[in-house]
Amino acid sequence: MSREELIAIKQRFQIIGDTPALNRAIDIAVQVAPTDLSVLVTGESGSGKEFFPNIIHQYSRRKFGPYYPINCAAIPEGTIDSELFGHEKGAFTGAIADRKGYFEVADGGTIFLDEVAELPLPTQARLLRVLESGEFIRVGASKVMKTNVRVVAATNQDMSEAIRSGRFRADLYYRLNAISIIVPPLRERPDDILRLFRKFTSEVTEMYRMPNVQLTEDAKQLMLSYRWPGNIRELKNLAERVAVLAKQQEITAEDIKDYIDTSINTMPVLYGELNDHASQHRSFNNEREILYQVLFDMKKDMRDLKALVHDLMQNNQVDASRVSQLYPIYEEEPAVSVSTVPVSVEIPLKDVTPVQAETAEYVDASLSLEDMEKDAIRKALERHGGRRKNAAEELNISERTLYRKIKLYHLD
Repeated sequence: MSREELIAIKQRFQIIGDTPALNRAIDIAVQVAPTDLSVLVTGESGSGKEFFPNIIHQYSRRKFGPYYPINCAAIPEGTIDSELFGHEKGAFTGAIADRKGYFEVADGGTIFLDEVAELPLPTQARLLRVLESGEFIRVGASKVMKTNVRVVAATNQDMSEAIRSGRFRADLYYRLNAISIIVPPLRERPDDILRLFRKFTSEVTEMYRMPNVQLTEDAKQLMLSYRWPGNIRELKNLAERVAVLAKQQEITAEDIKDYIDTSINTMPVLYGELNDHASQHRSFNNEREILYQVLFDMKKDMRDLKALVHDLMQNNQVDASRVSQLYPIYEEEPAVSVSTVPVSVEIPLKDVTPVQAETAEYVDASLSLEDMEKDAIRKALERHGGRRKNAAEELNISERTLYRKIKLYHLD
């Protein structure tokens, strides 16, 4: 898909954002649209999953047919079968007439089953039959009916866990998941957060003819550091509250904190409670992963240095050219002595693997861990041409953590 086509799709469906993961999800939706394959859209609540079934429908051959979005979690378990497949008169108390279900009236079109993991197991068996053969039976009837419907489903649940716990049928999952689209959470789209905030506040201020608001630098940093558990839905609510209730046009970090729901313990350590052990533990784990990556990269050089020390111990001398080739910094420093060989690093090593402990054993404690971390991030970005997602994967950290470190070390 060309850049121009991608921009046109975003404008048509009012999608704001330009992160690679979001663009990839849109590209998959457009590619799969001309087929009749079932699609499963996964992502956290409020991340914007509802856009993608509509894109698939509008770019398919069924675009002139009906499109029905159905929230499976909002329909009571006792009536879900009737809603989806219809019922015959007298099938149950209150069934005073025949009724067509969504699969019957959507013939030739598309059905979007939102929160599909909430379907009860008997309904899942009926849905599986529709997907496999296009056949269904109304509640209270015996006649088999046919339908030609494209199914796109979405969920915010861990489907592997739902299958293991027996809440969702594995065969239905594989049938729905012919094509998978993963919608990234807002915290993995840092470049889009401020852009979305400006859009939402502008809509409110224009609607009610109010002065627009501006974020200070500390407010922007707080917005980028916050985890956004409610994703775009939460950001939209926050933007609307700020636009309507702000007493001045310039919004500070303290103002933003007044509107964020801190009852959900997701404030960043910098602005949240400093004694928040869970937040500190998560931050430490992310930084420790970077350090371990550095340790692994240094392991070969440390072993070479150990070999040099061994030569000193055996011969009381060493080839200076070999030292200069491996460690140029030693040219202007005193000769290496056995007593100064580094043996440990002052970082917590609880719960580390034997391999990690072995690597850490040879790192000089006098080295700056911040310099090591900065160098590892810089090299990872260079190796991947500045692509943050790939660099984050190499460093075994999230894109949000990498983005924060880039800002901290001025590597952007």
